[in-house]
Amino acid sequence: MPIRENFSYNDMDQWLNEKRVSEIECLVPDLTGVARGKILPRTKFTQERGMRIPEAVLGMTVTGNYPTDDEPYDRAISAIDRDMILKADPETITLVPWAVDPTAQVIHDCFFADGSLVDFAPRSVLRRVLKLYQDKGWAPVVAPELEFYLTAKNSDPDLPLRPPIGRSGRAETSRQIYSIDAVNEFDPLFEDIYDYCELMQLDVDTLIHEIGAGQMEINFLHGEPLGLADKVFFFKRTLREAALKHDMYATFMAKPMTGEPGSAMHVHQSVVDIKTGLNIFSNANGSHSDAFMHYIGGLQRYMPSAMAVVAPYVNSYRRLVRHTAAPINIQWGLDNRTVGFRVPYSGPQDRRIENRIIGADANPYLALATTLACGYLGMIEGLTPTPMTTGSAYDLKVELPQGLPEALQLLRQEVRLRQVLGDRFVDVYAAIKDLEHVEFMTVISPWEREHLLLHV
Repeated sequence: MPIRENFSYNDMDQWLNEKRVSEIECLVPDLTGVARGKILPRTKFTQERGMRIPEAVLGMTVTGNYPTDDEPYDRAISAIDRDMILKADPETITLVPWAVDPTAQVIHDCFFADGSLVDFAPRSVLRRVLKLYQDKGWAPVVAPELEFYLTAKNSDPDLPLRPPIGRSGRAETSRQIYSIDAVNEFDPLFEDIYDYCELMQLDVDTLIHEIGAGQMEINFLHGEPLGLADKVFFFKRTLREAALKHDMYATFMAKPMTGEPGSAMHVHQSVVDIKTGLNIFSNANGSHSDAFMHYIGGLQRYMPSAMAVVAPYVNSYRRLVRHTAAPINIQWGLDNRTVGFRVPYSGPQDRRIENRIIGADANPYLALATTLACGYLGMIEGLTPTPMTTGSAYDLKVELPQGLPEALQLLRQEVRLRQVLGDRFVDVYAAIKDLEHVEFMTVISPWEREHLLLHV
């Protein structure tokens, strides 16, 4: 559910009065998941009921540059640098726990001058997919599991990242999966994180130590996708701020450390019938339904073409390598963590599919929109999945793109996925990622200097 369900503008004003808020952080998630926007005094926020920022804010690379001479991009984003009209979503209003003075933050939706949603804004893309489900009488339910690394502060990007120092005065030197003591090394940080999340009503659930040194995972309670995407967006900001307070970094890079596993955003997903509230993945007798199998078939058919969205950076593909605790193919299996699409053991009403391919670096709105779009197409088209994998899928052939250029080519060519996510979104997104890859290719890596400098 949203952070503040059924909140109106009047409810938001009353809440701001009760909290004696003096400033509002007006936020827009861009295509990279970065929080853009403005900070407004309370009085101006209340009077204006919105603000304006340039449309091109949503069309930037992670380095802050813009594609040039890309015809589809130029058609999608106005060359005159026109404004978008931003309107606050009252259901997302929450406090900024780390602010000195009472400060609130609220996510905004982006509109064109004619009142229509900016169709390539991340929240708009997710809303578009959710409307397709609603038109069928369906409501998707999701539960993200977000992995991340804590690292020592690193002000020099040429130096490798290192695990942070814990309460013992030592850094982790071995893998400590599910270790309670290893989590307790960072008790002061996690106490702040849980306090912040409770204050913001982010509904976080379980905290565990993952495989890597300094790698953790936070699980969210299941709910409707837009509200969960908002909470993941807020959580990423919150975790980074809390880590800085404790003199360390928190990163959602897909592969931040050499020799350590990458970080994923596993997404559990199911679909309920809006009228009955029943899980459409199960028949009345408890067996799996045709819709369940078709959903898996859709994930298998379309997820390879969607990889540029759920693995959005060159670094993302360093995680998707054989025998690195990450999937390399689109196989599915029952309680099998080596496959791309895992079906956990559950009762009929809780039957669900876990997409294990998505990276922690993915924009949460776009990641949820994409995985739901793939499943939707599978159900609409009646796609049949491959036979279930019962052994390890790590030794099977690679079935996912191995780099960003290949992934972008597949995304551009997949007509049905473009129709569901939106042509303008795909054009803008692909142009941005093309430019990011060009920027990456101008940088010489330490591997090249180490192995090529004196040997070729």
